[in-house]
Amino acid sequence: MKRSRAAAVCIVMLMASSAPLLAQALAPVVLEVDATQAPQRVLHARLVFPVGPGPLTLYYPEWLPGNHRPSGPLANLVNLHFSADGGPVAWQRDDVDMYAFHLQVPAGATSLQATLDYVTPSKNGGRFDPAATDQLAILNWNLVVLYPQGRPAADYTYKASLRLPAGWKYGTALPVAGSSGGAVEFQPVPLTTLIDSPVLAGAHYRAIELPVAGAPHQEMDVAADSEPALNAPEPTIGHYRRLMAEAHALFGAQHYREYHFLYTLSDAEGSSGLEHHESSDNRAPERSLVDENLRKLMAGLLPHELVHSWNGKYRRPAGLATPDYQQPMKGNLLWVYEGLTTYLGEILTARSGLYTPEQFSEALAATAAGMARRAGRSWRPLEDTAVSVQTLSLAGNEWSSERRSLDYYPESELIWLEADTTIRRQTRGKRSLDDFCRSFFGPPSGPPALKTYTLDDVVAALNQVAPFDWAAFFRERVYALATRAPLGGIEQAGWRLAYTDQPNEITQAAEKQFHFLDLENSLGLTLAVGPEDPPAVADVVPGMPVSAAGIAPGMKLVAVNGRKFSADVLLDALRARGPLQLLVENVGYFTTHAVAYSDGPRSPHLVRDAAVPDILSDIIRPKSQTQP
Repeated sequence: MKRSRAAAVCIVMLMASSAPLLAQALAPVVLEVDATQAPQRVLHARLVFPVGPGPLTLYYPEWLPGNHRPSGPLANLVNLHFSADGGPVAWQRDDVDMYAFHLQVPAGATSLQATLDYVTPSKNGGRFDPAATDQLAILNWNLVVLYPQGRPAADYTYKASLRLPAGWKYGTALPVAGSSGGAVEFQPVPLTTLIDSPVLAGAHYRAIELPVAGAPHQEMDVAADSEPALNAPEPTIGHYRRLMAEAHALFGAQHYREYHFLYTLSDAEGSSGLEHHESSDNRAPERSLVDENLRKLMAGLLPHELVHSWNGKYRRPAGLATPDYQQPMKGNLLWVYEGLTTYLGEILTARSGLYTPEQFSEALAATAAGMARRAGRSWRPLEDTAVSVQTLSLAGNEWSSERRSLDYYPESELIWLEADTTIRRQTRGKRSLDDFCRSFFGPPSGPPALKTYTLDDVVAALNQVAPFDWAAFFRERVYALATRAPLGGIEQAGWRLAYTDQPNEITQAAEKQFHFLDLENSLGLTLAVGPEDPPAVADVVPGMPVSAAGIAPGMKLVAVNGRKFSADVLLDALRARGPLQLLVENVGYFTTHAVAYSDGPRSPHLVRDAAVPDILSDIIRPKSQTQP
């Protein structure tokens, strides 16, 4: 085909500017990570890019899958240097996009070397900061990766290796090629697979197999800050094996070659989880496998992240399936991505035995009561908490009732419970949300793949299971303002939310572990009761007694009825059902507030409604016929 001279010039210019990228596509990027100084919280990395001469822009990953926001920890990247043919190559950061580095590859160069260090914080300075202590580390490859501009991330191949401290063992879903010179060598994989496959390593390490007949290899890789923390009781291990069997019964297929729970047990890192297709990055307090109170609190962590292998990784909202790590993500369907996962994760926690039926009931009651107290629902629909994830993720606990928090997690659990009970009602018990899961997330099994979905896809799939006006169902509960929490699922399941003076088991366990006092169902008050003296008011519920008395978040509670504050003093005063006088400090000023409340402590529980069949007990009943 004949081309004009202008067109030919444009093509030549494009080829010149893309030369480093064209060369890059022919061979993998070499990535060498030295984690031998992980106990000093430093990671060293060396990358070698096959390139040609000309301009080149390299990116540090910014938008990370699972974080739903621009969370790449760029501030911890230090000592960045580039070289080619033995000489330095200057770089310049983009003055608008902080994550972009511009370089000019010199004539004759066929490779570009980058060296950098990543310094990991000693304390939990962000939602998914890497765990690095004297005894363990978890490497998320995005911390030490750069990649070229110009192609989808999946087009780039990386050949990685990792050097660990002497004696440390490791676990990962990343395919291993072998070892050489004291370093673990991994098979070349697309950049998307590399970043989706973290490595957990430590001096105290244990691999626990979680076999299920007919399923690929599955295991839990545990690294802890002490050897005793690895000694999970056999019944607990049995529950995790049952978890895998129940997950396969729920979905009817898997979309991974093997699966690894990477379980970091350390008090130096806050509790969190991050989903990956063939593994998950799970972090919990050191004694979470051996302490009964912590086992109860952490029971739902691994089931939630496991469900994400199907919902979030295999099937993903179209707005979250971006071609690289610089394109902004759209979180409008997080109430499906995270909310449905929350519901299914809690169901699997109960079906596997990680929760007793009573603990599941208490957890659901606490969730329902928490959403019932959300004053912010009067101005902000649930969907907006998903769309606003980038800002809400950074907000503190103060004013969370007024502002709303990441409510697309807990409130959507209630909505999907109602969807489940509605399907059962519409089909007279012949079908359930389990059938939707098998049709939407299930067969055929195979290696990791990505299929995006829209709201229309979800509605259509639900209609295939049980014809109903699902669009209106979600419009009323997700997209419209609702003055009442969506408790229809609990009620349709044969239960109702009630309040008594007996503590909620799950809330009580959380108060003990995380040092707070939850009185939101009585006074409308949450107190942080850690080492700070006097304790700070973490949040208040607008319209409830403490807020009506003029007390606000950030104030400090000094005394109760003339006596110095302690949790017992305040609880005794509540039980006495008499007048409450609270002495409060507000930035150096002291005032006494009369609180109009005399009903005593109130905690949420679920109680049976004998007029309605008990559907909830059937929902959480084990479904697997396979003995793990």
